[in-house]
Amino acid sequence: MQKNSALFITLLFFLVCGQLSAQNLRPPAYPLITHDPYFSVWSMTDKLTDSPTRHWTGKPQSLEGLIRVDGKAYQFLGAVPPNYEAILPTGETQSYTAQYTTKKPVTGWEKADFSATGWQSGQGPFGDTPEAKTKWVTTDKDGIYYRREFTYDGKADPTKLLLSINHDDDVIVYLNGTKILDKPDYVSEYVNLPLSPAGQKALRKGKNVLAVHCVSPRGGSFIDVGILNPITTQTITAATQTGVNVSATQTDYLFTAGPVGLVVNFMSPLLLDDLDVAARPITYVTFEVRSQDRKPHSVQVYLSESGTMATNTIGQEVVLKAGQAPGLIFQTVGTEAQPVLAKKGDNIRIDWGYAYLAVPQETGNQTANGMAPGLKQAFLTNGQLPTDNKAAVPGNKPRAAVDVAIASVLDFGNVSKSAEKHLMLGYDDLYSVQYFKQNLRPWWRRDEKTTMVSLLQTAEKDYGRLRDKCEKFDNRLYSDAKKAGGKEYADLCALAYRQAISAHKIVAGPKGETFFLSKENFSNGSIGTVDVTYPSAPLFLLYNPTLLKGMMEPIFQYSESGRWKKPFAAHDVGTYPQANGQTYGEDMPVEECGNMLILAGAIAGAEGNADYAKQHWKTLTTWVEYLKKDGFDPDNQLCTDDFAGHIARNANLSVKAILGIAAYGKMATQLGDKATGQSYLQTARDMAVKWQQLSLDKTLNQKAHYDLTFENQNDTWSQKYNLVWDKLLNLNIFPKEVTQTEIAYYLTKQRTYGLPLDSRKTYTKSDWIVWTATLAKSDRDFEAFIKPVWKYVNETPTRVPLSDWHETTNAKQVGFQARSVVGGYYIKMLEGKLSK
Repeated sequence: MQKNSALFITLLFFLVCGQLSAQNLRPPAYPLITHDPYFSVWSMTDKLTDSPTRHWTGKPQSLEGLIRVDGKAYQFLGAVPPNYEAILPTGETQSYTAQYTTKKPVTGWEKADFSATGWQSGQGPFGDTPEAKTKWVTTDKDGIYYRREFTYDGKADPTKLLLSINHDDDVIVYLNGTKILDKPDYVSEYVNLPLSPAGQKALRKGKNVLAVHCVSPRGGSFIDVGILNPITTQTITAATQTGVNVSATQTDYLFTAGPVGLVVNFMSPLLLDDLDVAARPITYVTFEVRSQDRKPHSVQVYLSESGTMATNTIGQEVVLKAGQAPGLIFQTVGTEAQPVLAKKGDNIRIDWGYAYLAVPQETGNQTANGMAPGLKQAFLTNGQLPTDNKAAVPGNKPRAAVDVAIASVLDFGNVSKSAEKHLMLGYDDLYSVQYFKQNLRPWWRRDEKTTMVSLLQTAEKDYGRLRDKCEKFDNRLYSDAKKAGGKEYADLCALAYRQAISAHKIVAGPKGETFFLSKENFSNGSIGTVDVTYPSAPLFLLYNPTLLKGMMEPIFQYSESGRWKKPFAAHDVGTYPQANGQTYGEDMPVEECGNMLILAGAIAGAEGNADYAKQHWKTLTTWVEYLKKDGFDPDNQLCTDDFAGHIARNANLSVKAILGIAAYGKMATQLGDKATGQSYLQTARDMAVKWQQLSLDKTLNQKAHYDLTFENQNDTWSQKYNLVWDKLLNLNIFPKEVTQTEIAYYLTKQRTYGLPLDSRKTYTKSDWIVWTATLAKSDRDFEAFIKPVWKYVNETPTRVPLSDWHETTNAKQVGFQARSVVGGYYIKMLEGKLSK
């Protein structure tokens, strides 16, 4: 489209005027495809060609991009994925048979000449996960011992070999009787370790025996070990990356490829004022090429998508299909087995449904599928995809996902000025979640008539409109955030936007209602976690409270169905994607009741009425009565701040209970019950007076502040970020002096990369820092809290989608990544909306 032939000029203008800031903020990872917890692909290096693109969990889900200029190819997207020859394959790529026992064997069991008489024979891997082929569980107190024979031809260089291993928990590995690895703890994914010098020496030409002992005294069980030989692949000249920018819905990269400039734009139009658009699992990738010397140049662009986009592990077998519809040609890839909603857990990827690559049906556009090396080689040779069988899958049979790809070529012809083309990447998951044993459709196909092909056709017609709308929205969001909190704050909000949304899935509930279900990414994989909903809420309160209702509704329904029988709110509704009831092992009574009451009050504040709360008033009343009884002075129970261990009499948790009671009182007043409203508001005020007495620090020679716990005899402190709702909802429960006393004290406790969560440790949660900062009266103080968070994001050595839990001393990730809670960054912007 002619409009976007100005993309170069627009990007250069932004670079000059500073909105791109030459990407002054260096994201820990760059969002490329961001739709839901499964369809989520990132670049985790500053240059798009420095590593393969990855799912947010870190597993490669390779997108490769090449541009061919006058017959010379340049790589602009994705490093060449590593290839390996299996000296001894792991179960990740193929199953195998091994001899094993779960009883402690006699001495010498690990030696090559040991006779494993009486041992069982079974297929590896071993464990209790879906990937395990032979059951082995924690209750086997001796662990598992297994032996595998293999032949080594002596050709591979032992110093280059890798030990590929996935273990849970402690493992010892022997090669021909020599101990080559002794590794404690667990990894829960395959990692490649250099074969140790002892292993290199023990390896011999001909027959070898690998012997493994793994114990699992806690949690899950899994063990798999193999030996790999890295294979050198063809190197291609990288295009020179000259710029990159991340805005709310788009990521732009600028390159030079010989005499041609290239802009690559990834756009996930997560526009929350239009749920039908936001729910579409379709990312647009736009390419603009420009002749930099004004001479004509022959230009073709290649983009491929690995079969691993549709699998949990690289060895799962997939099938490939081609198709076309009016206006489109497309390719799909999906597993042969299609285990719909069969797996649940944290560090897993989708292995049902189908990944799509679609391009407009116009001159110069091609798609194809097949063996990945053949597709790529055809493009390198002649700028086209193969029209013969050179890249075809032999026998058209299912193949391991890592071996195959779906691909497109966009031929721009001779470009003397500029030209633009685009394609679409989509995912049809068929069913998204299981809700109390009922499989639910994604929102976009809630009528069960819409197909992915028809959705792609609609999306193609919408392309121009959405480009305009996303550009305007991104600019407005950045401007609004900058006005609210300064440039650094605006940078953080722009980066957090897609991450926060794409950690959820928009689905149609049993009655057609909107569900917006979160996945607790790299925490424990829970679905619909209330204490994840709570910090995420500001983004959705700001842009569409319907989505916050969609996060809360399953929790309400869980209680009101009678399945959850306790007098407080549940922690979750299951483990993603199976929402069949709480799976978390410990309740958080005060935490979750306070969260649900405050959020119901926040919805009432955002919408100007308490209609939503009225639908669930009986349940909210049960929860507020629990808080009246047990919330003010909490016993030793779990809360969201207990990374350093449980504590009783938590002052910040008490604030949450008090404000939950106050929110209920304000909603009662909104519903016309002034007597009830005043009663609960007065209860909250009385509690606030007592709170100040019990939590005020009484140690000598200290600045005034409030302690971590009530009546603490030591000098302790914590971020009282829950106080922010007293301000935002205009509850006026605590004196303003309380918050300003805390703010002044916090400013004395700042570290290089932020304010610690409390006095117990030096780590922090960046979402809570922004909430705490919003308590500040002055812009100067607000920005004083934000600048170290910006510095953390900019300098963290942990290259993953933004972690909300980091060390304030060295900026390293402590845990978590790609979580929705960074939606909490929007609380300062929300203040402006609620205060109107």
